[in-house]
Amino acid sequence: MSFSNSLYHLVIRPKASKPVISEAYERDLYAYINGFCKNKGCSLYRINGMPDHIHMLFSLHPTVSLSEFVKTLKLSTNQFMKAHPRMYPHFEGWGHEYFAVSYNYKDREMIRQYIMKQKEHHRRVSFKDELRALLVENGVEFKEEYL
Repeated sequence: MSFSNSLYHLVIRPKASKPVISEAYERDLYAYINGFCKNKGCSLYRINGMPDHIHMLFSLHPTVSLSEFVKTLKLSTNQFMKAHPRMYPHFEGWGHEYFAVSYNYKDREMIRQYIMKQKEHHRRVSFKDELRALLVENGVEFKEEYL
């Protein structure tokens, strides 16, 4: 028997960070993503976001790699959103990049709370500033022009 706990904070955004996820239909998308996670044997602890990005806190099944998970998540949600053009009329696809960092299980509640408060957080902080802070805080090298 294998024992593992791979806890990740993932941020994905639509192409060009366009604000295409309306608040009226975000719960439909989040429910779809929750089902996707369950089908992959993963546990989704929290999902939330803004019209131009989504945050997720989840643990991966030991047989699933992070890159494969993100790739299939984007492909699957892309199909879902394009199949519902009335709900997501301006969605053109996901950006190629993503942000993902692993956390210790003891930090789960802290990150869950952070994700839960996204709308409140973004009244004060832009997505670009948030992403920059996450990258710096987690020691991820980046080029400013790619933010």
